[in-house]
Amino acid sequence: MKAAVEGSSMGKKRRSNRRTKQNPSSFSASEVKETPGGSSECLGKNDTPVPSTASLSNPLKQQGTNVYSTNEQVLPQASNFVFGSVPPMLINEHVQPVLQNIQMPGGGIDSISLSDPIGCRGSSGRNSKTKYPLGKYFSPHWSQEAVEKALERGDVLKARFHVNVHNTLEAYCKIDGVPTDVLINGFLAQNRAVEGDIVAVKIDPLPLWTKMKGPIVNGNNMATLESCNLVEDDGAGVNNCKGIGKVDADYESAHSRSPGKNKEDSDDHSSTPDKSSPFPETRCIYEDNTSQGSANHINPLGLASHDGSDGTHCAASYSLEMNSCNGQGKVINAVEKMCLLVKSFPSKRPTGRVVAIVERSPRREGIVGHLNDIYCLCCKTYSREITKLCEPEYFQLTPIDPKFPSVIILMRDLPECLKKRWECADMTMERDLIAVQIDDWIEERPFPEGHVLHIFGRGGEVQPQLDAILFQNAICLSEFSPEALSCLPCVPWELPPKEIKSRKDLRNLCVFTIDPSTATDLDDALSIEKLPSGNYRVGVHIADVSYFVLPHTALDREAQSRSTSVYMSQRKLPMLPALFSENIGSLNPGVDRLTVSILLDITDAGDVVDRWVGRAVIQSCCKLSYEHAQFIIDCQISDFYGEDFPKVHGRFEWPDVISSLKSLYAISDVLKHKRFTDGALRLDNPKVAILFDENGIPCDITFSERKESNLLVEEYMLLANRTAAEVICRAYPDIALLRRHPEPNMRKLRELMAFCEKHGLELNTSSSGQFHRSLEKAKEKLKDDPVLYDILISYATKPMLLASYFCSGDLKDNEHEWGHYALAVPLYTHFTSPLRRYPDIIVHRTLLAAIEAEELYMKHQKVMKVNKEVRMQKKCFTGINFEKNAAESMEGREALAAVSMKHGVPCSEVLADIAAYCNERKLASRNVKDACDKLYIWFLLKNKGALISEARVMGLGPRFMSIYIQKLAIERRINYAEVEGLKVEWLEATSTLVLSMNPKHAFRKGSLNMLRAFEEVALVTSPYLSDDSVSSISRSDTSESEIEPAVFPLTVRVLSTIPVVLLPVGGDYGPVDIRVRLYMSSYFGF
Repeated sequence: MKAAVEGSSMGKKRRSNRRTKQNPSSFSASEVKETPGGSSECLGKNDTPVPSTASLSNPLKQQGTNVYSTNEQVLPQASNFVFGSVPPMLINEHVQPVLQNIQMPGGGIDSISLSDPIGCRGSSGRNSKTKYPLGKYFSPHWSQEAVEKALERGDVLKARFHVNVHNTLEAYCKIDGVPTDVLINGFLAQNRAVEGDIVAVKIDPLPLWTKMKGPIVNGNNMATLESCNLVEDDGAGVNNCKGIGKVDADYESAHSRSPGKNKEDSDDHSSTPDKSSPFPETRCIYEDNTSQGSANHINPLGLASHDGSDGTHCAASYSLEMNSCNGQGKVINAVEKMCLLVKSFPSKRPTGRVVAIVERSPRREGIVGHLNDIYCLCCKTYSREITKLCEPEYFQLTPIDPKFPSVIILMRDLPECLKKRWECADMTMERDLIAVQIDDWIEERPFPEGHVLHIFGRGGEVQPQLDAILFQNAICLSEFSPEALSCLPCVPWELPPKEIKSRKDLRNLCVFTIDPSTATDLDDALSIEKLPSGNYRVGVHIADVSYFVLPHTALDREAQSRSTSVYMSQRKLPMLPALFSENIGSLNPGVDRLTVSILLDITDAGDVVDRWVGRAVIQSCCKLSYEHAQFIIDCQISDFYGEDFPKVHGRFEWPDVISSLKSLYAISDVLKHKRFTDGALRLDNPKVAILFDENGIPCDITFSERKESNLLVEEYMLLANRTAAEVICRAYPDIALLRRHPEPNMRKLRELMAFCEKHGLELNTSSSGQFHRSLEKAKEKLKDDPVLYDILISYATKPMLLASYFCSGDLKDNEHEWGHYALAVPLYTHFTSPLRRYPDIIVHRTLLAAIEAEELYMKHQKVMKVNKEVRMQKKCFTGINFEKNAAESMEGREALAAVSMKHGVPCSEVLADIAAYCNERKLASRNVKDACDKLYIWFLLKNKGALISEARVMGLGPRFMSIYIQKLAIERRINYAEVEGLKVEWLEATSTLVLSMNPKHAFRKGSLNMLRAFEEVALVTSPYLSDDSVSSISRSDTSESEIEPAVFPLTVRVLSTIPVVLLPVGGDYGPVDIRVRLYMSSYFGF
């Protein structure tokens, strides 16, 4: 019998950098030791202390407990006592109702058919020697053989598993090519899958599909929002999946990037929970009151559906046979069948269940949370003797990320330092942030088992939180190895004369860089010159990193392992050593530097009529910041000299720089207009920026403004990336590293269109260009209500999927999936940031291989041209007019193959793995940036006590409202259902909410649970008291008039403005977050 599908048993094991020796955050130690004084450190196998992450500046520097890992021996299973009180649920027997009172992860359980086809047996995880009850909570995972056969038949599909952060009973899988995601509804249907796993999903028959959330904007089927109730959804964008691990992308987007970080701003649009702010959103969408998955669905195909004896859903013919012209039945592709069903029944939402875990998520190796003693918490306050009598069998780790399940840690496997603290009744143990690794999750257990890896320290302090953020995202913190540093030349370094001779010398051009004022790694520069023809020759010069970082060297391996530079609010973790990224490889002014340059001849209309791509030598004359560039753009005096401006090096003067910059701006404006005319899309979300004082303490929050200087650089970076993609894809159609952006999620587009219809806004989403033009019209219409426009953009962001790297050979038969939706271009890649992105280095190598292959081919043609009057094109591979016959000729193929090996261009299979890994690392980097921003905002509010602000109501329902706080550009939810002393009146006909105080209202009839405290919903002040009662609460904007509290009864409608109080919560006992309460005033105390 085949073993169950686990880990990487069905494909190449995903690369994990958590266990690399370069990363001190993860290692296997033979024992745990506690350091006196509580300093945070790691112990290696030889008990050698390894420093933890660098501390913040002194005011934020926190002392924590030691960070460590336990031994990596096999973890024993829990004894029967652990879950002895839990009644078993026997598969395929009629005893399932015993589960109805069991509290399962995610807040409850759901019931679905759990049995699988005959032969699909086995269980995830290693074999257990512990005897378990006969009952099982989950269906066994299918075997590898069964899954492979089912995939071939199209009976199951493979996708990445994502959990709704607001409702863990709901999970989502995005099937590649299907316009909407698949709902995995219920804890049992999820079948032990964890956020980020690659799973095999069996799609339910059509009659079991649930009703699509949100009104269907389709002809006369438009439902009124007043007749719908608010429900929540995480809005997490799930990327397309093609093969194992070829998914997950960056959260970089054209509207959510800090100015200057990623200059290709229009590259990506993603539906992350975090767009304009670091806080996850609470999505408010509308759902009919019809129960999901009800048994009385009409079968639109006229096919009988029932549950077979083995528990599987049986249907007359759900292979959806179609009659061909010759009368024979033809079973269409499973994905095509899904697409047909989704488009034929737009009101239905596909549902399914997980039948196997194809590949485990790396996040299983670092789940961070708080450790809780379930059974004997009260015993800790008594004597040690009583404590020993009450010693628990296990502890439970409650993750700070709700998308992950609780993890059971056996008492006997708890590190000694934690055991001692528990025996000493140390109540602070539960305040510590602890990282665990999931070891096993068997069918007989509602929770996975794991072991402790690290202890970070108090969750209410900043430094342990930062350490935990970096750890759970597997960020490498170690210094670069001596082997990697030895690959770099010695400093000071000068250009070898041989290199100057072999390259195009562009040191006579007025070249300069434009970057953030704090930037130290300058990897791109610009130049422009007027040609006699009247056209402009624009130069995009990118640092030639591939000249120094050679394939298969220690430095190359280190760069690939890190994959990307990680930017935090006050710190940068570089992909390449600072000696290189800030010195030798950086395009610093006044020194000669090696580049890969693209020279583009552009007309006044923005058309590129000619180009040259190759290696060059430049010398930047000036380092401009975005502020400097913007001042020059705005300045009308051409001979301006700024005293505070940087020095101009070489033979150029300020008039040369000013003239070049103004010409570049004029051309970029034409390029931008042309790009949006051709169908590009931009979503300009407000971007929150955190301000720090001289001591490194967060002191205020503001919005970062995107200036014309940012857009200027962006246009040329986008153009260079498109050019590089075109060259490498033509020369190497099977091994080009490209970047794609799928079309938006159809289901979430409907929600957006419903929102627009509700508020009288016209929206055309038939293409990215129509989408952009609709938003521009809405912006003009809402010019007097900028907050509503921000809300509209927030809604428009949600349907956007993630952009991702991919190998062209992986999608050779599906070139229609190569395109970039937001940019409206068929080919795109990353070329312009090789100092901080490893994919750019791969693209450089591929591009240089095409250039050299072109030279070899041309030399061969010159030799063969004797006495033949044949006109030869000089740029057959890299020019605008690509000679396909030349590339496909025997000489062309030989030249391309030879130089690709010389430059270390990966084969298709290896490149696909690199693309998947880079997607994962890029996403982790973005998660770190967002989590750090969220932490600093939380810390800021913690110091201030709270923040009073105005909020706009985005959605209303009988149980909660969704609001938008412009100050932080975030969405939050206020849940007012079942609150002690609060009377809720929901007027369905007018979608109006009335909240009143009712102190006598203490319990709900028929409810066994106590109502929530009134203070969880509203902060009530008294008019009799002076303003000192809220003196510790700061205002959102001191320049505005003071925000007054509202009074009861409070009447609320959609788009109403209400006062709220933002409070920092969590830290010591839960995840850091911002909670919102109504800011109210009442003469009657509560």
